[in-house]
Amino acid sequence: MTLTGLGALALLAAGCSGSSPGSSGGTDWSNVTSASAGGGMSKLIAAAKKEGTLNVIALPPTWANYGNIIKQFSQKYGIKVVSANPDGSSQDEVNAVKQQSGTAKAPDVLDVGMAVALVNTKLFAPYQVSTWSAIPASQKESTGLWTQDYGGYMSIGYDSSKFGTITSVSQLLEPKFKNAVALNGNPTEANAALNGVMMVNLAEGGTPASIAKGVDFFHKLKQAGNFVPVQATAATIKAGTTPVKIDWDYLNTAKVVGQGSNWKVFVPPNATLAGYYAQAVNKDAPHPAAARLWEEFLYSQGAGGGQNLWLQGGARPVEMTAMTSDKSLDASAASSLPRITGTPVFLNAAQATNAATYLSANWAQAVK
Repeated sequence: MTLTGLGALALLAAGCSGSSPGSSGGTDWSNVTSASAGGGMSKLIAAAKKEGTLNVIALPPTWANYGNIIKQFSQKYGIKVVSANPDGSSQDEVNAVKQQSGTAKAPDVLDVGMAVALVNTKLFAPYQVSTWSAIPASQKESTGLWTQDYGGYMSIGYDSSKFGTITSVSQLLEPKFKNAVALNGNPTEANAALNGVMMVNLAEGGTPASIAKGVDFFHKLKQAGNFVPVQATAATIKAGTTPVKIDWDYLNTAKVVGQGSNWKVFVPPNATLAGYYAQAVNKDAPHPAAARLWEEFLYSQGAGGGQNLWLQGGARPVEMTAMTSDKSLDASAASSLPRITGTPVFLNAAQATNAATYLSANWAQAVK
């Protein structure tokens, strides 16, 4: 939904080597582009168990149910999951891949925003999961360099006992929001924050092609003393530092941020911005088989599958349409998703890249 089709599917031949660091049983899993190309799921599972470890990065336990997802994967396969920098940004993930390349600590897999994914494909290994056909063509790179995984809508979470009811983005400029409004990170590095600025941009009459009005709004917000330049988390909300949080709807629920019934979530009907994150395998993953097994788990359907586990965390899994058709979707979890009004807006590749470029050049000056 967020990108145009990128061509026909292509399965690359798997390389074989008995001496490579990524090899197991004669298969060099660092070159394998699908489970079937490596000999099937049983061989992939055996190789991943032999490696025994998976390195993930920037996956907060409360983000889209990742705490439970990691636990379920580890228990199912007996693989230790090392989770680094859980509150890191998409750019932090890429930085770690580059800085830790060739070490046992390097991330095996990434979960990044599209603006970051699109400009870093040289770091990724092509891999197509077994449920590849259930993923819309517009939501995956044709060889599997990246594949969108789950998504949601940008929203404003807030303490209604302090601010009443928020019905428009423009209200955030009012004096009662002094030292209250925060993003989930720096928009020049974090995908959630970039999309937060874009949502505001759309609400202010901007277009997906230009994020300038969103940056202008945050400049006004900073001048009014309402913008809090810290990363909003459950901890900062609990401390009262960021009582208004602009973030994805599945990260703004009362349960996720640890708040009660006074915590409300507002998705502006004139700025219904939707977006998906993307999975990618590090081409130099220290545990290449475990990396690919993790992807298989995340895109698996049915009870206990990664797609339903994301859904149970309030996020919309990429295979949701296919799972609705084959009745493998967790209907109860799906029915609890927030109702959205307005026409959803999805950024395409050029729009996401242009937004990131504009923010890189203008954000710091706007909010200094």
